[in-house]
Amino acid sequence: MTITAETYHVPVLLNESIDGLNIKPDGVYVDVTFGGGGHSREILRRLGKNGHLYSFDQDADAERNIVHDERFTFVRSNFRYISNWMRYYGVEHIEGLLADLGVSSHHFDDAERGFSFRFDAPLDMRMNKRAGITAADVINDYDAKRLADVLYLYGELKQSRRIAETLVACRSQKKIVTTGDLLAATDKLFQREREKKEQTKLFQALRIEVNHEMDALRDMLKGATHLLGEGGRLSVITYHSLEDRIVKNVMRAGNAEGRIEQDFYGRVASPFRTVNNKVITPSDEELERNPRSRSAKLRIAEKV
Repeated sequence: MTITAETYHVPVLLNESIDGLNIKPDGVYVDVTFGGGGHSREILRRLGKNGHLYSFDQDADAERNIVHDERFTFVRSNFRYISNWMRYYGVEHIEGLLADLGVSSHHFDDAERGFSFRFDAPLDMRMNKRAGITAADVINDYDAKRLADVLYLYGELKQSRRIAETLVACRSQKKIVTTGDLLAATDKLFQREREKKEQTKLFQALRIEVNHEMDALRDMLKGATHLLGEGGRLSVITYHSLEDRIVKNVMRAGNAEGRIEQDFYGRVASPFRTVNNKVITPSDEELERNPRSRSAKLRIAEKV
């Protein structure tokens, strides 16, 4: 497969998310989800000669889209380690951070990665192909309870126990190693009118577990909270309720759990103020160009 910046991932809510950063020409910014580099290129376009952008991506494929600019540093790492890497580069404060939490178009379209049920492919689903367990490992090695918990927590599948028990029974006869095996094992569990929606939730749950996405998101947002200086902006695009809830909680309460803390006068003691009280969603024109953006939500907050 030929990979270019244009085909790797179409940037979602491009202008809205970058506008939300309120970029200072000489500021230091971080794009924690580099992907095809669309958002990073727009940030660089708005930076002056003394500004700098650090962009993270743990996927080796993303390196093919690296921007050759002295104001740009690519960090091949999971964004959960943002605090360590900024310390490594001697950066104490940043003016803004952008996160586009969606799975890239490239991952869905690359049959070999196993992210989509459109192709019969190995059940991998790792963002970082160099390390970690695969989706096949989760399905074949987890006991029924642990597997059901994953499907319920990360896929919000109401019949998670039944699905888990079915998968355990199937794997006792033959290991489930491809997306086709998984679909065949669960074929009779979903009603035809909801089949694709339920399959999407199933694949989402496995992907989140494989990549520890919720833990990584919490760690990244905690690091961003400490790194952002006063007036610094946090611009985050989410795609499903689990990650959106965490982002909303951090922006409104300062923690992933949404635990409200108040000062002596009863004022909410949050390190942020929300810039857009109502989430920003793609325009009709963007939806027409890029149907995959339909579930995107943009939230912006400023450090106080």
